[in-house]
Amino acid sequence: MLVHEIINNGREEDIAIVDEGRQITYSQLKAGIKKYRNRLYEIGIRQGDRVGIFSRNSAEFVYTYFATASLGAINVPINFQLSTRETAYILQNAGVEHLLTYEPLTFEEKISVTQHDIATFGEKICADAPELPADFDENNPCVIIYTSGTTGNPKGAILSHKNLVHNTRQCKVFKCHRTCKSICVLPMYHCFGWTCTVLNTFYRGAELHVMRVFKPKEMVDMVREQEITDIIIVPSIFKLVTALAKPEDFKTVRFFMSGGTTLPDKIVDEFRNKFGREIAEGYGLSEASPCVFLTTHGEERQGSCGKMLDGEEIRLVDENGRDVAAGEVGEVLVRGGQVMLGYWKNEKATKEALDADGWLHTGDVGKVDADGYYYIVNRIKEMIISMGENIYPREVEEVVYKFKGIKDAAVIGVEDKLRGQVGACFYEVQDGKTVDARELKRFLQKNLALYKVPREFHELKEIPRTSTGKIAKRKILEDYLAAKGT
Repeated sequence: MLVHEIINNGREEDIAIVDEGRQITYSQLKAGIKKYRNRLYEIGIRQGDRVGIFSRNSAEFVYTYFATASLGAINVPINFQLSTRETAYILQNAGVEHLLTYEPLTFEEKISVTQHDIATFGEKICADAPELPADFDENNPCVIIYTSGTTGNPKGAILSHKNLVHNTRQCKVFKCHRTCKSICVLPMYHCFGWTCTVLNTFYRGAELHVMRVFKPKEMVDMVREQEITDIIIVPSIFKLVTALAKPEDFKTVRFFMSGGTTLPDKIVDEFRNKFGREIAEGYGLSEASPCVFLTTHGEERQGSCGKMLDGEEIRLVDENGRDVAAGEVGEVLVRGGQVMLGYWKNEKATKEALDADGWLHTGDVGKVDADGYYYIVNRIKEMIISMGENIYPREVEEVVYKFKGIKDAAVIGVEDKLRGQVGACFYEVQDGKTVDARELKRFLQKNLALYKVPREFHELKEIPRTSTGKIAKRKILEDYLAAKGT
């Protein structure tokens, strides 16, 4: 099965999407996709071409994605929170010539990309595009998901049609069925939201309710009024709606799931105490389409992100690559149909992530109990996860270093009650120079997505270093926590 064929599982007359009052049946969904497909072909999109999508959640996002896939072209969904500098890098790296966007973008540097209004793109009547060639199969690329890089620029994880369909089938543990109604709160550009909410809902022939902009009260109202049954969100959203919602608001919901980052026990306890319900948890990464572990509905175990999925292999290994025993911690390795093809135009990074035997090295440390439940206990990488968004310190640091007067800098993740984690920027000033933290923050806001901008700024007389000359981030964090008395 190819990704765009997933919608064939829905009955023609059933509602596929509800978007700002519009009720779109599966039959109408297919018609909308066809219009976008024909228009894409008319502007020159062919097999293997990359099509950029810069948009909030909408039916038109779905039309564009499936239309692109149906031509054998490759989707490049872009986080609409990114700055134009970051967006320009992705467009140029992926070789995107056509961008469908919900708002016109102005780039500081001239880049060769034609922008189209995603809302009106399918209005022009065009001749029917030809069908895919008979030799086009599920192993062809479907999407490039850009993930922030540890060395500054993001890397594009290439996912095939097989990767996405395989991972969608693995979501059967949610027990979603034709009469279910899922709410799409997470952004569609996000791999977690796209696979677990959008693709999974369509694969089961169910109903997708779209939220274009997340607002806690509006989400609660939508769940109550539209009688939503499935909610898949990140921990920070669970915290917000737990404080806001009443038990009767969620009376129709049968399944709650959290992903994107570790779910704190406090959030689980508060949710259970108020609603008397359990939250299923999952774990994954974009390179795995993204699910590696998921919890079966009705079999939740607090603190665990679930069990192995059908059609995958898991290893937990020590620093020497040896398998560890049950109960011991080790790096999570996964191999299976959902594992990416590699990184776009980045052979070095691909070899670092995927070994010769096809194992994806996640960089995360986990353990498994006697019942087969997995737990993520630490992250090898320094990645910060804030409200479900991945932030790589090195990327932020490289922008900090561009600010006049900065000698050394370190961005470190610190705890935050609402966001899970936020970045804290520690910096040393060049001799004879001064740095205004407010100006530095404004500089970062101009050059980075707002969620990547550190929440705290601390000037240090001297950045501590290890004996080998590396910045001693552990020492910085220890001093920070000691100063706070934690």
